[in-house]
Amino acid sequence: MALYLVVAHQTAASPELIGALKGIAAEDGDAEFVLLVPATPISHLLTWVEDGSRDQARKTAWLAARRLRDEGLDLCDVVVGPADPLDAVAVEHQSRGRAYKATVVSTLPLGISRWLKRDLPNRLRNELGLEVLHVVSRQPSYAAA
Repeated sequence: MALYLVVAHQTAASPELIGALKGIAAEDGDAEFVLLVPATPISHLLTWVEDGSRDQARKTAWLAARRLRDEGLDLCDVVVGPADPLDAVAVEHQSRGRAYKATVVSTLPLGISRWLKRDLPNRLRNELGLEVLHVVSRQPSYAAA
């Protein structure tokens, strides 16, 4: 088994992310995925939502998990993490005792993505020492669905 951590929120079910995960699964027949959705503050999302941060993250995680499984991806767990994506990834790596082959980070494009403004993919590499695969999605997955 090769376990991959997938970190996403607004792009958690985007066609670009699904395509990238299918590519990983095609290359690595043992690939399994864990979806981590940080509880991003509502004010940071691209479009307005009514729910609180954790409720919205749970809803996003549930809908994305259903979509990823419908696409034939082996999703073995779904986690809602702390609001800060760097903290969420660190907590996931430290608290669960899982050995991840790589971390897949899905963001919106540069100029829109708060995660890219904070240089999340490189910070995960440099501060946590992780192998990171970065996927850029053109729009939030709920707009693409």
